Amino acid sequence: MTAPKRATKAKGKGKGKGAADVPVVPPRPFMANALTPPHELLSVAETDETLKTLGATIDRLPKILVTDPGLKTDTKYVAAREAREPLVGRLVRIRRPSQTAGEAIAYRVLIASSSGD
Repeated sequence: MTAPKRATKAKGKGKGKGAADVPVVPPRPFMANALTPPHELLSVAETDETLKTLGATIDRLPKILVTDPGLKTDTKYVAAREAREPLVGRLVRIRRPSQTAGEAIAYRVLIASSSGD
C-alpha cells in the first residue's frame, strides 16, 4: 500500500528572492591540507637523469594522474598546466617526512586521466 500523494503549494510566489537574486559565489582557491606532502614536477632533463640514477624505466614506477589534487601544491605544475605543456610521462618527486630517514622521497610518473586531461 502506498501513501497518497499530497499536492504541494508553490511557496512564496512573488515574495522573497528569485533565482536571479542569489549571489554567485566564486570558487575557493586551492589550499593544501597540512598533511599533504609537497609534490615537485621534474623537467624532462631531470626526469631522464633521475631514471638513470634509479636504474628504472618509466613503466616500472608507480603512476599518478595529472588531475591529482596533491599536484596543485607545486607552482611549476600549475604553470605548466596553464601553459598546456605536455605532462604525461614526466616524473613527480614527493617528499614525505620520515621518523627514521628524516625525509622519504618517492617518484611517480604522470599519466593521463580518463577525462582526457
